[in-house]
Amino acid sequence: MAAVMIQGTGSDVGKSVLVAGLCRAFANRGLRVRPFKPQNMSNNAAVTADGGEIGRAQATQAMACRVAASVDMNPVLLKPQGDRISQLVVRGQVRGTLSAARWREGREGLLGEVLESYRRLAADADIVVVEGAGSPAETNLRAGDIANMGFARAAGVPVILAGDIDRGGVIAALVGTHAVIDAEDAAMIQGFLINKFRGDPALFAAGMTTIAAHTGWRGLGIVPWLAPARRLPSEDAVVLERPAAAGTGRVVVACPITPRIANFDDLDPLRLEPGVDLVMVPPGQPIPDAALIVLAGSKATIADLGFLRAEGWDVDILAHHRRGRPVLGLCGGYQMLGRSIADPHGIEGPPGTVAGLGLLDVETVLDGDKTLVEVRGEALGAPFAGYEIHLGRTSGADTARPVGRLADGRAEGAASADGLVAGSYVHGLLGLAAQRAAWLARVGVAARGPDHASDVDAALDEIAATLETHVDLDAVLAIARNAITPV
Repeated sequence: MAAVMIQGTGSDVGKSVLVAGLCRAFANRGLRVRPFKPQNMSNNAAVTADGGEIGRAQATQAMACRVAASVDMNPVLLKPQGDRISQLVVRGQVRGTLSAARWREGREGLLGEVLESYRRLAADADIVVVEGAGSPAETNLRAGDIANMGFARAAGVPVILAGDIDRGGVIAALVGTHAVIDAEDAAMIQGFLINKFRGDPALFAAGMTTIAAHTGWRGLGIVPWLAPARRLPSEDAVVLERPAAAGTGRVVVACPITPRIANFDDLDPLRLEPGVDLVMVPPGQPIPDAALIVLAGSKATIADLGFLRAEGWDVDILAHHRRGRPVLGLCGGYQMLGRSIADPHGIEGPPGTVAGLGLLDVETVLDGDKTLVEVRGEALGAPFAGYEIHLGRTSGADTARPVGRLADGRAEGAASADGLVAGSYVHGLLGLAAQRAAWLARVGVAARGPDHASDVDAALDEIAATLETHVDLDAVLAIARNAITPV
């Protein structure tokens, strides 16, 4: 089995992008490549062809390999529902909820299923490119680990450690990782990469030498800042913590950031439209004067609706609607727009019913059956393609005015009598250029972006070409084939 694992000195050092780029680079060389992440934590998920859900990044990495996404590519997915509780998804299906304490106690029991998924992928591949989670330097999490060195050692997969120079302190991060992990873990690391470099790489030659001297690891390359990475789907909420760019006078589309916002990568196609300023509104700020407000999905819809009200955003949304401006709700956002959300079985918290924003004449009842399905159809006279991933059933008078029709003829979504408010369960609704153009035409914007999947595919090729130039990919392949002995 040829395999290599990209771990990082911390979260958001670029592991997902590096894995996607390596997958595409090796696929471009004619290899059968598969991505793998033993354990992921993200509320941005995707539906696979085999009827499960995995992290969004692994779906993008599957695209990089030019293969269909599979539940084996991310066998354990944690979807946070609160500060200390997450939904546990194993091989694409919900297996209940876990507190942080219970997860630390029980995760080791999932290692067998993780290894089973990995071996299934490896049996059909020339190389598996594995992504770690967080950092192996988090030694407080090492016991029972299945995400980093626990998996690497159990599966015999060599590791390349990536550091982010843009955040500063990359020498200390790499050398410090070597210092704090145990010798057996350190021996799994056979090389390192410097990521997100700006400027002349020659300026860091001495830094590469210093890292190698202190760790015994081989430097495999200095990866420049990958501008095309911004065109890849957003993986997790880390990107929401970055300040928004200043407005440019273009049409504003606003989306409030609730604590359990999910699948906000639905908005990525808008981010790339030249005529649109997508403003992700953080807590503590009012929703700005916007042409369109979008309510994104949520992993805890009732709690996020309460947060929205506590922030006063409900007042902003209702005032926006009174001014005759449109509102679009996606998945959990769709549910919030209705008259009520009922949780009779306590799926999200204590059983009960809460009032929605009342902009759509629909009611939602949360139940235990999760919808996981890829869909296609037509809305506003244009095709769409995406997937549904939600709990709950929505019904009511406004569903008689569906947003669109699925390919099998079923109605999808709901629209208000005044035509200003719409709700849909389709993630990826705005991905196809014609569908996005139809929505933006409502706010006076001529869409010019391509189909989002085509743009992502082009970005993957650009990233792969950069890695071919700046990374010793032959050495990476040799490591994957165990041609280099661990130090």
